[in-house]
Amino acid sequence: MQTEPIFRLTTLFVLVAAASLSVSFRHRAEREGGAMRSGEGQWLVVILRLLGLIVLAPLFAYLINPGWVAWARLDLPQWLRWLAAAVALGLLPILHWILASIGNNISPTQATRRNHQLVSHGPYRWVRHPHYSAGTLLLLALTLITGLWWLAAAMLPPLLILLWRTPIEEARLVETFGDDYRAYMHHTGRFWPRFSRFS
Repeated sequence: MQTEPIFRLTTLFVLVAAASLSVSFRHRAEREGGAMRSGEGQWLVVILRLLGLIVLAPLFAYLINPGWVAWARLDLPQWLRWLAAAVALGLLPILHWILASIGNNISPTQATRRNHQLVSHGPYRWVRHPHYSAGTLLLLALTLITGLWWLAAAMLPPLLILLWRTPIEEARLVETFGDDYRAYMHHTGRFWPRFSRFS
């Protein structure tokens, strides 16, 4: 059986679904969430989006014609690609849950919105930045589905920028919510749950 077309269709579906969710929730937040408190971090958003294009360009080429990116592909076992496809599809409802939980508080930069609320329900009950974690897992799953080592290599710079930006983002949240956010930080993990705190 020819499995490559199935992997390509799965990749296309996951990309379209994830992008649709992100655009929909972000558009609603721009409409209903209130203005940003500052323009801080706008230049970083531009850099991250440009890096995102570099990450995704070979992925789009793979969708059109896998032969165009044969130089950037690994010969991975079929079972691993199927497992990655299942993980990617399973992450879509989790991504919806994350975005629905943060609602109108989502912002493109580390600045907060004027009407920003402290979100501590849904996945935010355990993790302060589940959106970053889910996005990273989704890109890793797409790397394995497509066999494009380029995805894993090219996403390192954006990930490093996000790792650098996250403490700044949390400092802005402390400025906004004070001790409430400090207490929230104490019992949640930044990117992954603090399993040792569950008893």
